[in-house]
Amino acid sequence: MRKLFRDNNYLLTLYAIIFAIFLYLPIIFIPIFSFNSGVFVKFPLEGFTLDWYRDLFDRPALQRAFFNSVKVGIFVSLLSTLLAVPAAMAIARYRMPGKRPIVGFMMLPLVVPGIIFGVALLSLANQLGMTLSLSTVTAGHMVICLPYAIAVLLPRFEGFNRSIEEASADLGENPWWTFWRVTFPNVRPGILACLLMTFTISFDEFFMAFFLSGPEITLPMYIWGQLRFPSDFPSLLALATLILAFSFLLIFASLKLGQIGATPTGLQSKDLK
Repeated sequence: MRKLFRDNNYLLTLYAIIFAIFLYLPIIFIPIFSFNSGVFVKFPLEGFTLDWYRDLFDRPALQRAFFNSVKVGIFVSLLSTLLAVPAAMAIARYRMPGKRPIVGFMMLPLVVPGIIFGVALLSLANQLGMTLSLSTVTAGHMVICLPYAIAVLLPRFEGFNRSIEEASADLGENPWWTFWRVTFPNVRPGILACLLMTFTISFDEFFMAFFLSGPEITLPMYIWGQLRFPSDFPSLLALATLILAFSFLLIFASLKLGQIGATPTGLQSKDLK
């Protein structure tokens, strides 16, 4: 029996390695070729250079697109988290008819292709006479980010011990001060994880920006536009390498924050039944 378990561990380890290679092998080529001195993406590499990274600092349009993405990401993360906190609290604590279908409907943007939402929101913006700008991009990104925000926050509220809130109420605190002094400190790691997660999703999002951008573009749109010029491709690889490192760092921090004080409860809570 021990041998069987040991063999299964080897098989699982082998499966995990193959899975990781399948996922990340294409991504590994991006940083490799970003240090290649040649313009064309091919082996063998022609030499080592950092010129493509230095070139990024001489592109004002890239810097404007970067700051546009940062602005949109900050607004999206703050607004999504503000809306997701009461939604996650209500889902976790209150019973209501049709709760499971309602939660499933709220999570629908996680499975619907972004191009569908992009076309739908562009049609809506045209019907309302809205001018495409960073505001419309922010609205589109919120549609994508809200389900992620709720999914991150929901386990925090489901695992929260409400007896300390009841003790606070018994001591005379009103609901707002109970939330601020008792609830918020306990769910704060989840809120920080939610902010980082939604910022990262917004920063990297392309489809909504493609359909809803105006004259001011975000960083993914800038990269899309520069793909027409083969001579700029090495610089784009350098930019993609920095974005990958930045995104991995934020996602890793978000996951670590989400684990602080978390309980093993999740969407399968008995309250959803």
